[in-house]
Amino acid sequence: MAAYPDLFESSSDWLSHTLTNASADLPEVKTTFPDGTRISRKSVGVLHFSPPARRVNPNQEALIVSAGIHGNETAPIEVLNALASELLNGEWQLACPLLLILGNPPAMVAGARFLDANLNRLFNGAHDRPEYDGLPEAARAQFLEEACRQFAMAHPQALSHYDLHTAIRPSHREKFALYPFVADRKVPEMQCDFLLEAEVATLLLQHKAGTTFSSFSSSLLGAESYTVELGKVRPFGENDLHRFEGIKKALRRRFCGEESPAKQPPFNHLTVFEVVHEILNTGKNFQFHIPDDVANFTEYPPGTVIWEDDDTCYRVERSPQAIVFPNRDVPVGQRVGLMIRPQ
Repeated sequence: MAAYPDLFESSSDWLSHTLTNASADLPEVKTTFPDGTRISRKSVGVLHFSPPARRVNPNQEALIVSAGIHGNETAPIEVLNALASELLNGEWQLACPLLLILGNPPAMVAGARFLDANLNRLFNGAHDRPEYDGLPEAARAQFLEEACRQFAMAHPQALSHYDLHTAIRPSHREKFALYPFVADRKVPEMQCDFLLEAEVATLLLQHKAGTTFSSFSSSLLGAESYTVELGKVRPFGENDLHRFEGIKKALRRRFCGEESPAKQPPFNHLTVFEVVHEILNTGKNFQFHIPDDVANFTEYPPGTVIWEDDDTCYRVERSPQAIVFPNRDVPVGQRVGLMIRPQ
């Protein structure tokens, strides 16, 4: 389609253009498809699609889908790039407003989780903290917040945001989603059905608002937001993309405005966990007693000491608890892991 050279100059696709121009400050570029879909490349790695009003159901929500907030989590990046290419090649028609985001292009080029600061700890205004002053990742977080605000204002219908990731370590539950905390909010059945369609059978309810991208969009934009973990971190070109067909097909169906399919086993039941304790590096001779190679959702029996410092000893009480996101190598004050249990 004619939009390709307008949007991506000499690059073959969106991902190639994003990697080639990772640190560039490019102007916004706009184009319109023959079918009336308006497309804006807002910045490097950010595409805003607006289909013609005649094709959008009045009840159709707007969608934000992001990947690459951590630059080494490449499979979701490749999934989004493939979907963008299908759309731009006219393989199907878009039926909802859509914002696609590749979050941290310089880290993607470096094959690194981040360069100076963890981008997924810089949202909800955290980018303004003095310790992040002048860091490119803080500026990127601020830009992405503003891009999402503008998108939500342009499309005032219901909004959903799926922030796609892969995990540093293995997991006893390969695919799972996190639901950011918003007081008095319950997970809609439609969202549960979408997660199961995407072959994500585990949902973790978070216990407080945070500084992640999905927490920003849920807290400040009123979006139905989810951080979706889809497997293991691998470099570009080394992902078995067949393992990501579930999320790809589910997103494509949503983009096209089609009805949700009937649930099929084994993805016909969602297991829900809740956070019972957040482990923070206190800096007071903090000791974390979980091995570095432990998998997410590893369960510990009552009486197990998880961490301790000069003032506190945290042990599992009454019923078993599992751990997710264990990572001892974080600065003082940041999260070392979460202890969870089935709801």
